[in-house]
Amino acid sequence: MSVRRGNHEGSKPIQRKDGRWQVALRYIDAEGLAKRTTVTAATQKEVRERAKEVRERLDKNQPPKDAKITVAVFTREWIESTLEVSERKESTKALYRALATKHIAGSKLGAVPMDRMTPRRVDAWLADLRRAGLSQSSRRSIYIVLRSILDTAVRDKVIAENPAAKATRPRVEHHEAAYLTPDQVRALLAASDTTRYRPLFEMMVNTGLRRGEALALTWDKVDEDEGVLRIDGTLARVAGELVVTPPKTARSRRVVSISATVQEVLRQLRQRQRVERLRAGSQWHQTGFIFTTELGMPCDPRNALRALKVSAEKAGLPSAVGLHTLRHSAATAMLTNGVPLKVVSDVLGHSSIAITGDVYGHVAPEVATDALAKLGAALA
Repeated sequence: MSVRRGNHEGSKPIQRKDGRWQVALRYIDAEGLAKRTTVTAATQKEVRERAKEVRERLDKNQPPKDAKITVAVFTREWIESTLEVSERKESTKALYRALATKHIAGSKLGAVPMDRMTPRRVDAWLADLRRAGLSQSSRRSIYIVLRSILDTAVRDKVIAENPAAKATRPRVEHHEAAYLTPDQVRALLAASDTTRYRPLFEMMVNTGLRRGEALALTWDKVDEDEGVLRIDGTLARVAGELVVTPPKTARSRRVVSISATVQEVLRQLRQRQRVERLRAGSQWHQTGFIFTTELGMPCDPRNALRALKVSAEKAGLPSAVGLHTLRHSAATAMLTNGVPLKVVSDVLGHSSIAITGDVYGHVAPEVATDALAKLGAALA
């Protein structure tokens, strides 16, 4: 009486009519269904070796064979399913969708079957991106998207291992955060007197808010009794529309104290909105935003950046100045004036104090020199 062979054990090698040898193996797939796969080879020894490799994959809960579906097809499925239901911010989803469509599904890599994917192919694809002139940060972002796609393929048992994990990860050189000195900040604000965005610039440089956080502020987030702003959203353009999305990280959801300067900015903005609301009449949109257009709609970040560039040029400042420079300037000013790193990290809403220290490492020598001078005076 024959004994049924165990799961993954496989049948005994048999020779087919064409002379090749084969072994059949049974297994349970990801959906709990009983399946059968066949391994073939030219010799009995070779088929045993291949069957052993398949059994080892099955024992690791991997698929017996990688799927032949192309990277492009799987990428499009990933966009419509896994990416869609992920908890990433909508702006991040939009970015990943665009990167995956253009640089992965729409590239030569997209035509490669999943069972032919190797770390070397990923390296070659990254080299193509570099030759195309994409920046280090762009290549890193696209690589991260590919790795996420292939992680899903491993999860779904489409492939056994993620080849991107063994490829050469694009390196991004660390650049110190550009910032303005107090004199340069004053020059910038003076040069922006003729633009409606001066209050935004003044708010950002006095709070360290991110551009999207400042533009997402609504009047109901101003707590004058407590003297704070409640930050719980960021304004971004998603699919062509300006929308408020959740904060960048959990620690980005925070309260920021209102200084006397910020109080004055808010007072002037309230007065300006009252005038513009009366002037606009029925055309006014009661959106509740603090920073608005003349008709009450939220300000477009791109328009704010253009206004800043014009003001920076007028003030004779470097062309690289951007809205994020105002945030960096606020952080640098706090650190050089003795505000503890932990407090600065909390004000900025960084996910960890390590990030603050890394981004603003250029301030450390100056702060350390001042600290040691104070220490020397204290011990004298």
